[in-house]
Amino acid sequence: MSLIINQIALHYLSKKEETGEIILKYGPEQIEQTNKIQNFIDALHHIYNSKGSKAYGHFSDMPAEGGNASFVDIMQSYLGEQQGFNEFSQQAANLLKNELEKYDLAETGYFLLTHYEFMGGRYLLAAIIPISEHYSVDGNLNILANQHLDTAKLQLAARIDLFDYQQNADGNRYLSFIKGRAGRKVSDFFLDFLHCQEGINAKEQTQTLVQAVEDYVSVNQLDADEKQQTRKELLNYCKEQKESGQDVSLKELGQVISEDGKGQNNDQSQDFYSFCQDQAYDIEESFPHDQAVVNKVTKYSGYGSGISISFERSHFGQDVVYNQANDSLTIYKVPPNLKDELLALLSADQQE
Repeated sequence: MSLIINQIALHYLSKKEETGEIILKYGPEQIEQTNKIQNFIDALHHIYNSKGSKAYGHFSDMPAEGGNASFVDIMQSYLGEQQGFNEFSQQAANLLKNELEKYDLAETGYFLLTHYEFMGGRYLLAAIIPISEHYSVDGNLNILANQHLDTAKLQLAARIDLFDYQQNADGNRYLSFIKGRAGRKVSDFFLDFLHCQEGINAKEQTQTLVQAVEDYVSVNQLDADEKQQTRKELLNYCKEQKESGQDVSLKELGQVISEDGKGQNNDQSQDFYSFCQDQAYDIEESFPHDQAVVNKVTKYSGYGSGISISFERSHFGQDVVYNQANDSLTIYKVPPNLKDELLALLSADQQE
């Protein structure tokens, strides 16, 4: 199913270098929904879904500062058809402008607010899209500088799952946002703009899930190949959920992870979902996951002091052996391309 745009608005935020004042320029009241606009929002939707560093939360019950209307107040006015989308978007842009001034951040660009549908879900996406400069050459070989929307560098963005919000207003994860970069207050800034507080911790939930899978394969006494296969089933399922923007479901995962013919205690073994319930893990029935955590179940990697190493978990203890006593790593069956480079390096050293 393709993405359906219900409403879209675009405004521009810039900052005066002399005074630091934030200037807000409103966009058109109505943006024509051409194929280019459709493709742009579709791409933005998938870029947002692919962002691994997202946090999840809900709107705060506390009144907004100074008794002013908060983001959820003006959003509800729009959803309740008490005001139009353009008025809602302008009010949201002003809230954003006020927070930028309060934090003295130089995050400027185009503020986009769009209400759209995708695969039966209804969403409201708010984002500041950064601007980057690119260069081109005209017919007279003159170098020209132009600006473009750099969606690849999207960092200031949040999305409300409207269906979840309206059906479960007391929930703790209907709102997601990209977490701040190191040393920046971007998370705080967007939390205040949305009048939101963090709820479910996707990373902690995913870590608990991974531990539950490891406990499951251990209790059922799966052999090395079966354990690796189960981890791959977990990884593939989570990748599919991430790509479609869907939560991880323990029940669905229980159906994905098969145990027929596996393990030494197969007659007494449980399915994965029942196992999680009996063990009483501190984990939700369904939750947005952190793909970076799941990726580690089948692969080990590390970087430091100019050395980068990555290998499949199945090689550990066989082709890759770690000696804890002298803190050394021995690699057998060196990859052919690396072997060629090492032989060339040895040859060059010998010639010197």
